[in-house]
Amino acid sequence: MTIQRLVVFGGTGDLTGRYLLPALAALREAGHIDDRFSLTGASREDWDGARYREWASAQLDRHGADIPTDARRAVVASTDYRRADVTDPAEVGTVVAGDDPVAVYLALPPSLFPATVTALHEAGLPPSSRIVLEKPFGEDLAGAQELNRLLADLLPERAVFRVDHFLAMTTVQNVLGSRLANRVLEPIWNSTHIAEVDIVWDETLALEGRAGYYDHVGALKDMVQNHLLQLLCLVAMEPPLTLGERDLRDRKVDVLRSVRCMTDDDVRRRTRRARYSAGRCNGHEVPAYTEEDGVDARRRTETFAEVELELDNWRWAGTRFRLRSGKALGRNRKEVAVRFRRVPHLPFGQDADVQPNVLRFGLEPESLSLDVTVTGSRTETLTQLSLTAGMDPADLPAYGRLLLDVLNGDPALSIRSDEAEEAWRVLEPVVSAWERELVPLEEYSAGSEGPPPRPAAPGRRDDLLHRDAVLPTDS
Repeated sequence: MTIQRLVVFGGTGDLTGRYLLPALAALREAGHIDDRFSLTGASREDWDGARYREWASAQLDRHGADIPTDARRAVVASTDYRRADVTDPAEVGTVVAGDDPVAVYLALPPSLFPATVTALHEAGLPPSSRIVLEKPFGEDLAGAQELNRLLADLLPERAVFRVDHFLAMTTVQNVLGSRLANRVLEPIWNSTHIAEVDIVWDETLALEGRAGYYDHVGALKDMVQNHLLQLLCLVAMEPPLTLGERDLRDRKVDVLRSVRCMTDDDVRRRTRRARYSAGRCNGHEVPAYTEEDGVDARRRTETFAEVELELDNWRWAGTRFRLRSGKALGRNRKEVAVRFRRVPHLPFGQDADVQPNVLRFGLEPESLSLDVTVTGSRTETLTQLSLTAGMDPADLPAYGRLLLDVLNGDPALSIRSDEAEEAWRVLEPVVSAWERELVPLEEYSAGSEGPPPRPAAPGRRDDLLHRDAVLPTDS
């Protein structure tokens, strides 16, 4: 059943203005929603409907200017506002009340999820309603388990959407498409042929006024624990029978369950954390993270996180997976880089160090490239070529696809309860070790490539977290 009523708690926040409103306008332009659809924003601001529509219109002009004016105006016209404390059952009840089912979107800090879900439970929801939660799902494993118990008391699992917009990105889904629709790739998609996989989301953006959220989570929880682990699942999963909700999510959970649990010593050797100091990014001076407005230096929040994981299964034994994300870096690098093993023998009689093949899925901007070695201009010389293709733009933005799935009741791209808990299990040893200061908090200058590379261990030139392996000098 398609739901025609959406309520957004946190309706005046950055997520709503920057992503949800443009996504709804895109859905309207594509004909997926019509005049029957209504949006209610709810927050603590003492606004009325007219003031909220003015705000929504300004947000759409700013973040959805590429969407036709008629679609933007239609979304604004469908919008209303209610002032509400999201932890108060009585006030929550007035927002969601009605005979028709409602999709309730919690565009809130994760710390408010338990209280808001409890308030919804006490207030009651119309039959066939759905609830949507932004990542991260809980603040640790115990929190995720408790949140799942609260959600199970409120709605059936199929009506709970733990959304991660990365899963709705065209190029992210293209990881599966490229693997499974090409005979040339799937037979070699294993540790026999693949040495390393780098899953990277490096950005030149600094804090950008998000201290209220970011300083409480940091790079590990903001990016690695959810977005990058989801990418790991798509890269490493066994081929599902279908892309339906059960088959796809079962195979993702299998990957998370296979991740080897790290000891304290593993965390020391296989992870890094750092935060940026003052520097220059994109032609602008950037203050040190600890000098940003709203940051409490005593929290020792990291803006750079890097983790290496190993999978204990038949397909991936011996392959290393590096997950890395950082802010205020010298360049944007957002990709999945699949690094194949070197060829066992070269008959050319040369000493050149031929680089192995690399298949790159560019995430933003969307692209696909393959580094291959070919014969050069002179006999018995080799050179490397990069075969690159741009991708057609998606017909819907990622949040548009997610909202459409919510309204239509398709949970295939949402995170199941056991998957949310397994993701915390994977990184809980890292969180614990970092909290106990077992891994030093390094520093890097804003606008640099990140913290300096660690020296390679004797006899291992491609040692863990060696910068040349993680950040190749490619374009």
